[in-house]
Amino acid sequence: MTRTTYLGFPRIGQRRELKRALETYWRNGYATSLLDTARELRQRHWQQAKTAGIDTVAVNDFSLYDHVLDTALLFDAVPERYRSLLRSDPLAGYFAMARGNRELHALEMTKWFDTNYHYLVPELHARQRFQLTHNKPLAEWMEAQALNLDARPVLLGPISFLRLSKTVDGSDALTLLDALLPAYVALLEELAQAGVPWVQLDEPCLVQDLDAATQHAYVTAYTALAIGPSPRRLLTTYFGSLGDNLSLVAGLPIDGLHVDLVRAPEQLDAVLSALPEHVVLSAGVIDGRNIWRSDPAQVRPLLAKIPARRHSDRFWLAPSCSLLHVPIDATHESALPSDLRNGLAFAQQKLEELRLYADALGGDINATHALDKQAMYCAERQRAPGVKRPDVRARMHALSSQATLRRSSLAHRLRVQANALALPPLPTTTIGSFPQTESLRRARADHRAGRIDDDAYEMVLREEIERVIRFQESIDLDVLVHGEPERNDMVEYFGEQLDGFAFTRHGWVQSYGSRCVKPPIIWGDVARPKPMTVRWSRYAQSLTHKPVKGMLTGPVTVLQWSFVRDDLSREEVCLQLALALRDEVHDLEAAGIRVIQIDEPALREGLPMRRTEHAAYLDWAVRCFRITAGGTSDTTQIHTHMCYSEFNDIIEAVAALDADVISIESSRSRMELLQAFEAFSYPGSIGPGVYDIHSPRVPSHEEMVNLLERALAVLDPGQLWVNPDCGLKTRGWAETEPALVAMVGAAKAVRRTLA
Repeated sequence: MTRTTYLGFPRIGQRRELKRALETYWRNGYATSLLDTARELRQRHWQQAKTAGIDTVAVNDFSLYDHVLDTALLFDAVPERYRSLLRSDPLAGYFAMARGNRELHALEMTKWFDTNYHYLVPELHARQRFQLTHNKPLAEWMEAQALNLDARPVLLGPISFLRLSKTVDGSDALTLLDALLPAYVALLEELAQAGVPWVQLDEPCLVQDLDAATQHAYVTAYTALAIGPSPRRLLTTYFGSLGDNLSLVAGLPIDGLHVDLVRAPEQLDAVLSALPEHVVLSAGVIDGRNIWRSDPAQVRPLLAKIPARRHSDRFWLAPSCSLLHVPIDATHESALPSDLRNGLAFAQQKLEELRLYADALGGDINATHALDKQAMYCAERQRAPGVKRPDVRARMHALSSQATLRRSSLAHRLRVQANALALPPLPTTTIGSFPQTESLRRARADHRAGRIDDDAYEMVLREEIERVIRFQESIDLDVLVHGEPERNDMVEYFGEQLDGFAFTRHGWVQSYGSRCVKPPIIWGDVARPKPMTVRWSRYAQSLTHKPVKGMLTGPVTVLQWSFVRDDLSREEVCLQLALALRDEVHDLEAAGIRVIQIDEPALREGLPMRRTEHAAYLDWAVRCFRITAGGTSDTTQIHTHMCYSEFNDIIEAVAALDADVISIESSRSRMELLQAFEAFSYPGSIGPGVYDIHSPRVPSHEEMVNLLERALAVLDPGQLWVNPDCGLKTRGWAETEPALVAMVGAAKAVRRTLA
């Protein structure tokens, strides 16, 4: 009988219990409640999987903050600055690595491949030593055993761990493999001695382009892991096709291989031919990245190929990747229309779908009928009103190449804008949002629940906008923002005002740590019925003579941070978003807003796994941004913002956006990201973030001066803007005020040295 399993489950809890427990611990420092909540969530999720019919549950996929950080701690890959605190208070040391504290900088944070999940980047050096510390994977396996559950520990594989790390001395992380492998071997030996039957080794880097050194490292690593006592080893790949790495993988001494047949169904035939007969095939046939029920018309042909080539005891069914990237349970979405709700599959429903497919393969007639019914629904969904709109399609097809153009060259625009805005050297600004206080959240909740009317809620928002404007004036910021008190989320806010979107009430997904987002669902063609931001920007501008930025989320980021329909290409959906946002840009300009920021933090995130696919993606992503900003006046300054991305491999595409000013995250890396601009002469202005807003730590005036001086070693003074890394909505006013005061002071101090 075909077995069912999964690679990982969401950690946060149906009602974001982990988020609340974390934030309570950070406030009061009591660890017992946090650890109790973590244990309760782990066990609840295992039982949910068992109830859904899953044969083997995943353990050690749970983390208090991030699984890559957990791996670094597991093998003692800890920078020296944290060791004293880790010895005295392990939990405080753990969170200092994740978030920083008043004395310690946090580890860098960046995107987990092409997802909106952020991982902590381990810091290594050429003399790094590793050792197995606490055995968290074994502890959680024993916890599951006590509940009579068949369980499999999940580990980040050694090669992906090293490739995802950074070295602080410029050495090659792969040269540390010989030092790292004994720690992995020790872990596998302990698991084997405890009776663990299988261990999962995640190697997502296998779907990327690999150089000869990395290919050799895989052979070295997995040969070493096969020598001593070990559970059977399931090597897992996801987010793409093995492609030319298939022959490498097929030759490794492994006992099982997981492949992503959602992103790359075309690889199945080659995998079946290449994989040795004794190796278990874990077929990832359910989409672990999106929230739609699977279409049996697409899944069944794949499954039909496998039994003839592989015995049922060497064939498992699983989602394509960890379910970390989807919400937990769609049955709680009672507010959605029934026809849409019935088409959704969150983590729980995906596990139930796996059981259906497995039972149908075993000849269960009820499972077969259920899949027949699901296939009919999938076909009917394409014919629902609003899925295809003739007016939207006609506008897309009528677009000309002129739609991507500004009126003049960037150099000319910058001269015109310098005269029009009359800003000082090193102009200061923020990225957009200001703290979302408890009173603001309460007012929003009261308004949605009908406890306060529209007029009362509007008054709350207007008072908050005026407060933010007056504060920014008082500290002498140069370009202001209205603070976004009316916005719940930078994507959800816009989706709520666009046709073709739907919204869940409990569809939360972890972005990093306690930060959860609720991605909108794009189910139909996208259009903008009316202006979305104009009245708030116009009101904020009426309060001050200084320029106030209009704030928009760009089309690529709305696309990347939504659950996107699966019946239309992502390029076409992005183009629809670009046209809707273009109308908003022109309305802001007509309302007298002279600076407009179109945020694209997800531009790098959307980059495909393989270099051969980069150009096609960047071509349409850049085109959509340029359509959004196209046709604006030379005096209108277009900004964009990007965070937690490596820019070196897309720097030409960033320049091709033709934005006047870009702001980027760079403080955690101590301005290292500016290395991308050393070899490439960027034509526009740049605002490298001078302090990390994802940490509660308030940097000093001197620290920001130092970062600005580092930036000036790379950038021309006329290019440099001064701003935080990202928006301030997750911070409190007690942190925000002194940090911004120090930032403005640092900018003025550096201006004086330039003068």
